[in-house]
Amino acid sequence: MKKDKTKEIIKIIYPYVIIIVVVLLIKNFIVAPIQVNGDSMYDTLYDKDIMILNKIGYRFSSIKRFDIVVIDYNNRLLIKRVIGLPGETVKIKDNNLYINDELVEQPFLDSSVVTGDYQLEEKIPDGYYFVMGDNRKVSLDSRTLGLFSREKIQGKASLTIFPFSRFGIKK
Repeated sequence: MKKDKTKEIIKIIYPYVIIIVVVLLIKNFIVAPIQVNGDSMYDTLYDKDIMILNKIGYRFSSIKRFDIVVIDYNNRLLIKRVIGLPGETVKIKDNNLYINDELVEQPFLDSSVVTGDYQLEEKIPDGYYFVMGDNRKVSLDSRTLGLFSREKIQGKASLTIFPFSRFGIKK
């Protein structure tokens, strides 16, 4: 009698255990929610926006200039925009971005954003990236923290899911 009751309980619980395991696997290895903390990506992203972090996408495609990425910096997740790629030089002069001494437009930036002059002294080494926030005045990014290795980039974040009024892909 006791075996039958145990089997019945297992039969009831089993689907829930499977669901929990699948959800945990998805969250840990494929996608996860992430919250924007602070104003460093304003005007593209707002403080407390909730986004979906795509953890698996960069296994099948390369990191591209202007991707919004999530970086592990001393166990703190930062959301920034990729500006410089391996093998490139980065310079900001008179509020303009130059990659390898060529002017690069930044259509995502509000015209009122002011970026102080900056120059990366050497080419970005293989496997490293130069990132910045869109709100350049307050962003803690590669200008002060240095370059970030590919291993520190957790994935791409482009879909805002909350608040619903801001739902959609951010570029």
